[in-house]
Amino acid sequence: MTPTTSIRFAGILAALLLTVPLAADQAIVPDARGFIVVQPEDVKFAAGGQSQVVIAGDPNKPGIYCIRIRFAPGQMSRPHFHDQDRYVTVIKGTWWVALGPEADVFDPSKTKPMKAGSIVKHPAGSHHYDGAKDEEVIVQIIGMGPVKTTQLGGGQ
Repeated sequence: MTPTTSIRFAGILAALLLTVPLAADQAIVPDARGFIVVQPEDVKFAAGGQSQVVIAGDPNKPGIYCIRIRFAPGQMSRPHFHDQDRYVTVIKGTWWVALGPEADVFDPSKTKPMKAGSIVKHPAGSHHYDGAKDEEVIVQIIGMGPVKTTQLGGGQ
């Protein structure tokens, strides 16, 4: 990334963080100096097995986005891929992943553990599935929208 691209990227991300709502009826409000601070308890997930909160941007519209996904224990996605690169950081728990051609058929026993702090890049078009086994997992995903997800036929 060139210095100009890095500055442009940082500026776009800062603008998004200043203007995009965190969740329904919840707005990010910068302090007097323009800083934004979001504590983990400020991110409200819906009840259920898998829940997503948009932190910045919109995965369905052009531009950078940042989302958090919560997987309840035992909740896993099924084999799929995205048409854009995505960068995933594990925030909480151990996230289990299957990556590449061996991820065409859902088999949780073939997943690898990614502990909190781990980062995984999902290259555009690369097959994978992921989720939680015995504990709640929260991941943060950053990518460029719009992003399309295509399900594979190997799910159960």
